[in-house]
Amino acid sequence: MAAPEPLSPAGGAAEDAPEEDEDEAEAEDAERPAGAGGGRGGPGGGGGGGGGGPGPGLCGGLGGALTRRAVTLRVLLKDALLEPGAGVLSIYYLGKKFLGDLQPDGRIVWQETGQVFNSPSAWATHCKKLVNPAKKSGCGWASVKYKGQKLDKYKATWLRRHQLHMAVAAADESPASEGEEEELLMEDEEEEVVAGVSAEDKSRRLQGKGLLESAHPEATPAGKRVESKLRVPVRYCMLGSRDSARNPHTLVEVTSFAAINKFQPFNVAISSNVLFLLDFHSHLTRSEVVGYLGGRWDINNQSEFWGPVGRGHDETGVTIGGFPVTTVLTVLRAFPCRSRLGDPDTAASIEEEIYQSLFLRGLSLVGWYHSHPHSPALPTLQDIDAQMEYQLRLQGSSNGFQPCLALLCSPYYPGNPGPESNISPFWVMPPPEQRPSDYGIPMDVEMAYVQDSFLTNDILHEMMLLVEFYKGAPDLVSFQEPWSQEHSYLDKLKISLASRTPKDQGVGPVLEQVCSVLKQSS
Repeated sequence: MAAPEPLSPAGGAAEDAPEEDEDEAEAEDAERPAGAGGGRGGPGGGGGGGGGGPGPGLCGGLGGALTRRAVTLRVLLKDALLEPGAGVLSIYYLGKKFLGDLQPDGRIVWQETGQVFNSPSAWATHCKKLVNPAKKSGCGWASVKYKGQKLDKYKATWLRRHQLHMAVAAADESPASEGEEEELLMEDEEEEVVAGVSAEDKSRRLQGKGLLESAHPEATPAGKRVESKLRVPVRYCMLGSRDSARNPHTLVEVTSFAAINKFQPFNVAISSNVLFLLDFHSHLTRSEVVGYLGGRWDINNQSEFWGPVGRGHDETGVTIGGFPVTTVLTVLRAFPCRSRLGDPDTAASIEEEIYQSLFLRGLSLVGWYHSHPHSPALPTLQDIDAQMEYQLRLQGSSNGFQPCLALLCSPYYPGNPGPESNISPFWVMPPPEQRPSDYGIPMDVEMAYVQDSFLTNDILHEMMLLVEFYKGAPDLVSFQEPWSQEHSYLDKLKISLASRTPKDQGVGPVLEQVCSVLKQSS
């Protein structure tokens, strides 16, 4: 069997919009009076008065010209909002903790290596790139904490003190892009796990807040108008032409084939063991997970997969549910990637291991899966582009058609109707020929569910390997903590897996054994 070209979800990572370069602001004299000559605006510009007379910047005090970028650690130290100290600065990122010393001159010394950084942005970017080489910005002021509190809160306090005429919302605005908000929320959750903050403590802290507020406890300081932090999906027809400035983490609703008067080009039959394992994998961590799908692409009639699912089975075998039954993609095995996003070395070895498993089982690479832990099971613009690329890779130079399926799992999205994870398939249709630069169209894929008779030994072995991989990680879910008033996180996991459990009722004791290990690990 020819080696399938790797899709590389294990080593991929989301690219965030570059953050403003705060190092440039650090190099300037931020303590210079607002009306002093030689400002960025030049003579007569907004930064100072032209012709030697007092400009409008002086009339407004410091607030007339001083921006967020001009507020540096040195400024906050001078105004006694911060104090120098060893280990007072910290970063939590993808299971890693970094500690830094704050120097009297505002510089940061990373304790692990002794390296010196001029700004939070420079330090955060350096540390995050060590964990995730694809990271392009550090979101420094929103990621670095001083004695447990984000630095951008101290910056906002300074701005309120010196720029009283500014709107509070503007002063409190986070430097993070919308696409970085979920990552920052994940960093907060990682630190809470390390610090031992229980779900009960978080619940008490969020008492009185609505659902939209509770998504980010620190996103609504006193006096700021509450705004929704939930990511709202958009319809494909609202996207328009491709725009590089658009947030790549924008969620997009999937389109049904019936809505565009087309037939689904291939049928899908998926094993219950596949959904069981990827659901288990997605539940283990608050971070995004990825994995591969193995199966077979059969161009012959495979109508036996479609009879029991109640989609208008045609006894003639010509059509089922309105689709011609001539091509069936059967998904038989999930292969979780036991690696972190952005870890290319581990990803390469894991992918080689998965390829060997595919080869030994006589399976082909037929797709991939990943999770949106706290968001809907809908593709982002980045997911759509990645899926389109993977479809082309699997197609190769062959003139024949070979599909590539994508599955999204959302275990902890608060909008799910109950404890069950939402697992959604999608496939991307190329944009219209007359608009080749548009985004691909994310299509909803109908699947036939094939219930397996039992959990295979390799599935059980993979579950134990996953538990061992995440054991002790800060983003490991605390399964003994309450998920709701009625259920713990462990209860939620069991309920979600129950709908995907094989016919063999003997799986109960095995699952209890795995869950017992989970409780000890978390």
